[in-house]
Amino acid sequence: MKIHGVGQISISVTDVDRAVEFYRDTLGIDFLFQVPGTNPMAFFNCAGTRLYINQPENPEQAGTSVIYFQVDSAQEAAKDLTARGVTIESEPHIIHQTDNYTLWMAFFRDPDGNLMAVMSEEGDLMG
Repeated sequence: MKIHGVGQISISVTDVDRAVEFYRDTLGIDFLFQVPGTNPMAFFNCAGTRLYINQPENPEQAGTSVIYFQVDSAQEAAKDLTARGVTIESEPHIIHQTDNYTLWMAFFRDPDGNLMAVMSEEGDLMG
C-alpha cells in the first residue's frame, strides 16, 4: 500500500449553513457544492484536497474530523492494513459511482481512536 496524499478531510459541525459561510466567505476556500436534507453536507476544494463538511445525526460527533488517504485501491489497502494488524471498521465499499469512475472507501482507526479512511477513485475521472 502506498499513500499518495490526503484526498479528503471531513469536519463534523452542528450547522452546515453556518460552516459554509465560514469556510467559503470568511476563509475564502473554493466552494464546490452543498447537499441539503436530513444529513446536510458541503464540499470545498482546498488547494486540491477536498474538504467535506457534514452534520452528523448524533450531535456528540460534531467537532470531529476524519482524514481520507488517497491510495491506488481501497480494497488492496484494506487487505494490507489488516495484514499489518489494523482493524477495518468499514470494509471497502462504493461511496459514489458515475459512468466514468467509482469512488471506494474503507474506514479504520488510529491507536488513539481517531477515524481514518483510505479512498480510491477508480476509472476515467476525466470522463
